[in-house]
Amino acid sequence: MGRVIYLDHASTTPTDPEVVEVMRPWLAEQFGNPSTVYSLGVAAAKALQDARESIAACIGAEPEEIYFTSGGTEADNWAILGTADAHQKKGRHLITSTIEHHAVLEPMEYLEKHGCEITHVPVDAGGLVDPDDVRRALRPDTVLVSIMHANNEIGTIEPIDEIGRVTREAGVLFHTDAVQTVGKLPLDVNELGVDLLSMSAHKFYGPKGVGLLYLRKRTRVSPLLHGGNQENGRRAGTHNVPGIVGMAKALELATARMAEDGVREAVLRNRLWEGLSANIEAVHLNGDMAHRLPSNLNVRLDGIEGESMILMLDMEGICVSSGSACTTGSLDPSHVLLALGIPAEHAHGSLRITLGRSTTAEDIDFFIKVFPPIVARLREMSPVWCANCACKQRN
Repeated sequence: MGRVIYLDHASTTPTDPEVVEVMRPWLAEQFGNPSTVYSLGVAAAKALQDARESIAACIGAEPEEIYFTSGGTEADNWAILGTADAHQKKGRHLITSTIEHHAVLEPMEYLEKHGCEITHVPVDAGGLVDPDDVRRALRPDTVLVSIMHANNEIGTIEPIDEIGRVTREAGVLFHTDAVQTVGKLPLDVNELGVDLLSMSAHKFYGPKGVGLLYLRKRTRVSPLLHGGNQENGRRAGTHNVPGIVGMAKALELATARMAEDGVREAVLRNRLWEGLSANIEAVHLNGDMAHRLPSNLNVRLDGIEGESMILMLDMEGICVSSGSACTTGSLDPSHVLLALGIPAEHAHGSLRITLGRSTTAEDIDFFIKVFPPIVARLREMSPVWCANCACKQRN
């Protein structure tokens, strides 16, 4: 394989070499089960506690509020299904947004099929939730509000602290899927006003298959997994010690270099957008540019399909996506873009480009060089470009 320019960091990130090194002993000689009482197990249990304390310090939590999971999807499912089960005597109404990750939307759909009522608050054209819409959706029987911290496709950052004030005033539990923001934005669970928060290590240069759910003290949530007393009896299953140790190290590193990475990635992202908009006709930005993750650029191009662009960019050694990696292969347009009011025929022509630590100015300039000819070639082959796009743009 030749040169590879990886611009899909919202999908996953390479594991940091320093993270790999701290994990290595726990994959080999320090292989003990932390639930056992002999020395190998005790050492593993201490490693878990050290990781818990380190992670808690990074997000303004207490160590006993950190519960390890297999990743963000499990954490989201646990937050939603566990809260609904534990509070069903109060009510069976939950609130979420129209642009959530499927790890939130599908548990909500499951609950709806089993007698719960779900309110989906809308977003504006940039993907922002209005806290007043959340306030208006609240009812006496509302048990949970779940709004993501930043969207995984368009990068829009939601006003979580404002929504947190709304839910606190109403005495309703508040969950945020922070999978895209942990390690990228300053994050304090108390300042945000959340009671539950999900994260996944592989989004901030940690290993895959490990994440956590932050649970504020005295928050009642039924277990999702049964069969053991791990995690204070709330989440069964032998701990992934190497993964947890790696996640803690990855978050330490990400927190330390967050400001530097954010500024550099925003400069490169803006350079990319300026280059594309100057060299390609009928290219549009998806999402809110002012309230946006520094690493995210999501663009829409009239007259062509996102999948065709992805395949041709791959031939140039460039890795991008058309949306969430969890929906790759789906023929349906992105529910996120539809929620912004973008017609289905235009939503299909979108690319998500997400930068990371390895991204250089040379990478961005190469993308700007090779992408316009790809667009031109695809539009020449497109049966809809001339009739529906080019003529309208030129008149």
